[in-house]
Amino acid sequence: MMFGTLALISLIAVLGPLLALPKRWHVPVVVGELIAGIAVGPMGFDVLDAQNVTLTFLAQIGFALVMFVAGSHVPVHDPHLRAGIRVGAVRAIAVGAIAAVLGVLLAQVFHTGHAGLYAVLMASSSAALILPIVSSMRLGGVPVLQLLPQVAIADTACIVALPLVIDPRHAARAAIGTLVVLASAACLYLLLLYLERSGLRRSAHRISDERKFALELRMNLAVLFGLSALAVATGVSIMLAGFAFGVAVALVGEPRRLARQLFAVTEGFLAPLFFVWLGASLDLGELLRRPEFIVLGLALGVGAVVAHVAMRLLGQPVSMGAMASAQLGVPVAAATVGAELHVLAPGEPAALILGALVTIAVTAVAGSAALRSGFVAPDRRAHRVDR
Repeated sequence: MMFGTLALISLIAVLGPLLALPKRWHVPVVVGELIAGIAVGPMGFDVLDAQNVTLTFLAQIGFALVMFVAGSHVPVHDPHLRAGIRVGAVRAIAVGAIAAVLGVLLAQVFHTGHAGLYAVLMASSSAALILPIVSSMRLGGVPVLQLLPQVAIADTACIVALPLVIDPRHAARAAIGTLVVLASAACLYLLLLYLERSGLRRSAHRISDERKFALELRMNLAVLFGLSALAVATGVSIMLAGFAFGVAVALVGEPRRLARQLFAVTEGFLAPLFFVWLGASLDLGELLRRPEFIVLGLALGVGAVVAHVAMRLLGQPVSMGAMASAQLGVPVAAATVGAELHVLAPGEPAALILGALVTIAVTAVAGSAALRSGFVAPDRRAHRVDR
């Protein structure tokens, strides 16, 4: 891989922010990056070799950082999360039960044998997508307070469950690896908590700030890569390693300086590189040759929306249920890991991404509907009255 390739990736990744620029669309940046990857991949101009070893390794680093940032953004200390946790947990479990039934039906209809995988995909939510939409639109009210814990619980549970269902033949090994990674993340949390309470972290931060050492960034990257190495050694995706460490950091409290540094490293280069690489890796040619997988992708997206909107039976507004169906991290991880393990049929990874895109489109519409329904934060409501 040459510098020209990196320059090309960085340039075309700008398509992501361009598509996300109109605020009323609520299009996540990654959608544009995926489209850019498809455009330069085999189905487009065929100028990017997604099989290049160096590019693939850089993409994996980006994947680990994307999941770390997603985990660090779980609002574990948000009082709103605790306020609605009981209702949110019940709804997350109910969505999982409906998704399990739909997963069995889709696996039988399409003869793939991936009932568990489809169930986890349709039950998942993406805190990394939903929380920015809620914040940017200043949505509020009781339904939103109950939505946040539902999304956080579903996101965490599905990320933990994915390694167990994506390759059922090696589920026992995946379960052991999952426990090892989670136990290691728990130990890291205790260590971070000690460093925080003892004042050692603040002392290091002060020295790093004065001397421009970026110590926190260096140490967190070292820990993240070490945990990712452990995940690979135990047969678990680096997705779990990144997300678990991110949650551990969130529980202790992520320093603002570290958050800015990670944002620059991840969102500025490695995350766009990962999503462009993923887009170029998707076998859309096989997807077109096997149109039943197009139907599968649409069915997964619609199934996810149906499973979440069904929570209207438990008192959740339709717009909130539709927003909760937004997927990103879990389908992306499933497509990436499934391709690496060769457990998905050609074209099936692209179908999983297609399903995620369906839920993202529905979420964008649902956010606007929630705003029109009056689910706004008190400060925004007061602002409207003043005007």
